[in-house]
Formats: sequence, structure tokens, C-alpha cells
Amino acid sequence: MNYDITASIVTCRNDLKILQKAINSFLDTELSVRLIVVDNSPNDEIRQICNDNRIEYVFNNANIGFGAGHNIAIQRIQELSKYHLVLNPDIYFSRGNLEKLYNFMENNNDVGLVMPKILYPDGSLQYLCKKLPTPFDLILRRFIPSFLKPLFRKRLDSFEFKDKDYNKIMSVPGLSGCFMFIRTSGFKEIGMFDERFFMYAEDTDLCRRIGNKYKTMYYPEAVIYHEFAKGSYKSTKLLIVHINSAIKYFNKWGWFSDKYR
Repeated sequence: MNYDITASIVTCRNDLKILQKAINSFLDTELSVRLIVVDNSPNDEIRQICNDNRIEYVFNNANIGFGAGHNIAIQRIQELSKYHLVLNPDIYFSRGNLEKLYNFMENNNDVGLVMPKILYPDGSLQYLCKKLPTPFDLILRRFIPSFLKPLFRKRLDSFEFKDKDYNKIMSVPGLSGCFMFIRTSGFKEIGMFDERFFMYAEDTDLCRRIGNKYKTMYYPEAVIYHEFAKGSYKSTKLLIVHINSAIKYFNKWGWFSDKYR
């Protein structure tokens, strides 16, 4: 293997200062690393901050989607690294956290995917551990009015593992796509991102496919920060994309019958 860890960031018109923080966070390590920045923006402005010799910049000149963008990188690194990190452009973390995740995977050969504890910039916890969704869970979380949500609080809390201790290592079937630390050899067994998902649900789909072969774990000893834009809560266009992805997900895995849920 040429590298301990490779990583990919898929960008599209991202704020350069925020993206620079993500890049710097990943490169700040003594481990052997390589970063592939896949740019879906209409221009190559982002190229200017990809000047480290450990970075490969790929300009698509078209928004081909989250999963398809990462697949470009994953295709290039499958024989090059032990682990691959799917990294959002709005993530940052301090030196030493990559090493913690690397060592965890080295010591747990049955784990295919690990996600660290993820915090908002103010230090509060993001509940990004999830059960595999049912259609009702997604409707509850996205469309039920706030005044009705207390009636379903127990179910909602269980879905996001809020009834568990986020300070302990847990086996979790649905881990967030904002930071997926993956055993590279697993891609040969389960494939890459399903490009039918332009955006949203592709992380749940990949996580459950990895989970069919390996353990998928939450590891809170490593801590990162996530700006977490929640775009589909602010944009009708992104909401429609989110709904379309959910339909494709349930068409693939089952609307009412799913033996892994």
C-alpha cells in the first residue's frame, strides 16, 4: 500500500475558508496520506487552495452528485491505501484524531466503517447515529409539525440513538456520510456509492452494504467538528432531491418489509 489513509472531498461552490479548514485538518498528520478533491463547481476557483503535493485536484465542470463524485476518487485509490475517508468540506478537527481512528481500525479487523463523535462548532453534540429508516421515521422527522413531535419523542429518540450513551463505543447501522472512515478493501466486496442517489440516502445505502460484511461502529474517542448546513431544511430544491432519494432508497430496500431494520 502506498498510503495509510486516502480521503476524498466533493465540492460544489464551497466557501474557500471553510474548505481550507477541512483540507488542513486532514493533512495535519504524520501518517502517509493523499487527498483527492473532486470539484463539481462550474469553475475551478477551488484549485487555488489545492497546492499541497499530497492533493490531487479533479475538476468535473458539472455537478454530478455526491456519491458519483466520491466514486471518482474511490476508483483511483482502491490499490493505494488501507483506509479511505469520505470527508465533507465543512468538517474540521485537531491533530491526533485521524491516528485514533486509524489505530481503532488496525486493532479491529472485523470493522469496515467507523465514525467519530461529531460536534457542532459550539461544542454541542450532533446525533448522527441512526437506525435504518422506515418511511414513517422520515415522515416524522421531516414533515410532522413541531407541536406533534412530543407524541413521538420516544421513537424519534430511539431512531437517533438518543436513548444510548454517545460517550461509549456503539455498533450503529446508519452512520453519517459527512465523515466515513472505511476499510478500503471493503469496496471490492460491497462496491462504491450507488450513483442512482444524486444526494442524500447514499450514505445510509453504503453503510448498510458495508454492514452486511463488517461491523459499522461509532467511536467517540475521536472527535471532529461539523458545520452541518441541513440544506434540505432551507431549500425547496434540495428537499425535492431528498424526497426523490428516499423514494429510491425504499424502492431498493423495501418500503414495509426490510429484514435488516
